[in-house]
Amino acid sequence: MGRSFEVRKASMAKTQGAKIKVYSKYGKEIYMCAKNGGSDPDMNQPLKHLIAKAKKDQVPAHVIDKAIDKACGGGGEEYQPARYEGFAPGGASVIVDCLTDNGNRTFQDVRQCFVKTGAKIGSPGTTAHMFDHQAVFQFKAEDEESVLEALMMADVDVTDIELEEGVITVFAPHTEFFKAKTALNTEYPEVTLDVEEITFVPQNHTPVTGEDAEKFQKFIDLLDDCDDVQQVYHNAAL
Repeated sequence: MGRSFEVRKASMAKTQGAKIKVYSKYGKEIYMCAKNGGSDPDMNQPLKHLIAKAKKDQVPAHVIDKAIDKACGGGGEEYQPARYEGFAPGGASVIVDCLTDNGNRTFQDVRQCFVKTGAKIGSPGTTAHMFDHQAVFQFKAEDEESVLEALMMADVDVTDIELEEGVITVFAPHTEFFKAKTALNTEYPEVTLDVEEITFVPQNHTPVTGEDAEKFQKFIDLLDDCDDVQQVYHNAAL
């Protein structure tokens, strides 16, 4: 079958592995969200948002249903959030968010990602102050003033709003996420929110080039391979 077959086979395996990682990530988040806030999406806004986000990322319905059924059944794993901070190769600030049922194992796994690439893991608070915890929405529109007015009328505390090449980006404190989303959906029902997330927005960016850029990518790849890692935030400008 030759070299080309082996390349295709490896590529398919990598793609399948990435899909499984995404399914596992959403499965954990949906399970914990349903377990803590109830399994009815109409009564649990975070769960409703998470399900919609999972569907957008092409997570199969059976993965979503299984996670909710598992939460309804009681028992099961008890995942806890864990956050690690530090400096990636090239000096970029990084925050690593995890969901874990074994904190010691997760710490060792994440620590090895830092050690193998010459990155430096720090104590809580090492880099978090270099980011703003924000709700971010992005959609196609032209009139930022009307968007701002609609949000203010809904009593949303808007941090910033940007218009660039026909795309509006709204920033608000993370605690305003659902209020802002409801206001946007109500005022602009025909608009598709291309981005709707709670994230850590870097206050400044750190240029990472050359060999450091290669190490940085390896660092990110290693973290992506960790089962317990849910999100990685950084301020690297590659």
